[in-house]
Amino acid sequence: MKHFESNSSTPFIHIQPKKGWRLLNFGELREYRDLFYFLVLRDIKVKYKQTVLGVMWAALQPFFSMIIFTIFFGKLAKMPSDGIPYPVFNYTAMLLWTYFSTSISTSGNSLISNTSYITKVYFPRLIIPIAPIIAGLIDFFIAFFLLLAMMVYYKIYPGVQLLFVPFLVLLMMISASGVGMMLAALNAKYRDIKYTIPFLIQLWMFASPIVYPASLVPKQFKILYAMNPMVGIIEGFRSAMLGKAAIPFQMIIASTMISILLFFVGMLYFRRMEKYFADVI
Repeated sequence: MKHFESNSSTPFIHIQPKKGWRLLNFGELREYRDLFYFLVLRDIKVKYKQTVLGVMWAALQPFFSMIIFTIFFGKLAKMPSDGIPYPVFNYTAMLLWTYFSTSISTSGNSLISNTSYITKVYFPRLIIPIAPIIAGLIDFFIAFFLLLAMMVYYKIYPGVQLLFVPFLVLLMMISASGVGMMLAALNAKYRDIKYTIPFLIQLWMFASPIVYPASLVPKQFKILYAMNPMVGIIEGFRSAMLGKAAIPFQMIIASTMISILLFFVGMLYFRRMEKYFADVI
């Protein structure tokens, strides 16, 4: 909402959010949907602008990470992989993790990257950290086709469990959105959050079953372990895609609850801080 004030010579524009407070105003988001589409497309175009390999980077990043992990953890450390060839075991997790880590990183830094928009015009600020989450799906699906090729190579064919994949992808997006919104709001006020995000991502990766299976975790700690939302998502995705184990419903339920909690807490904190963004950025 804009208020125009003026003195004898110079007009003054005061930008402030609309009165009233809601956790999520769908009407307002729908009103600014064109801006949302623009930000999503911009994020996609900017990422691959003036690159030689273009969208191939979406698959190369998790693929080369898989090669490194296969050499050091699969071959040298002899890390178990629940009877699945280690390359496809690791890549299945890296596919999810690359999307998740990139999403929370770009979302967490999104307000700082879009300072010019925030300080000049009013629109639902929630659009900014959500746009990278949607834009990242392009990379995810490109890398997903490489997973399918690897499964064909290793003669691994999914069963009916494949129906769980869309739910797990949506759950991953919800979790990434919650963390991204919270980090974005914190980053707007505390600039050292920008340097904390890579460290957080690195710790989070090794706390998730990417280079090792969740079966290594003692049974009495598995529910606690599943409080990490990526645990149930990764293990469920492996089971659904590779069909080598039963769907870990307990882990998925725990991760679902935490993901939804993160989403609402992240949105709540973001909305609480929204009115201060133009002043602190």
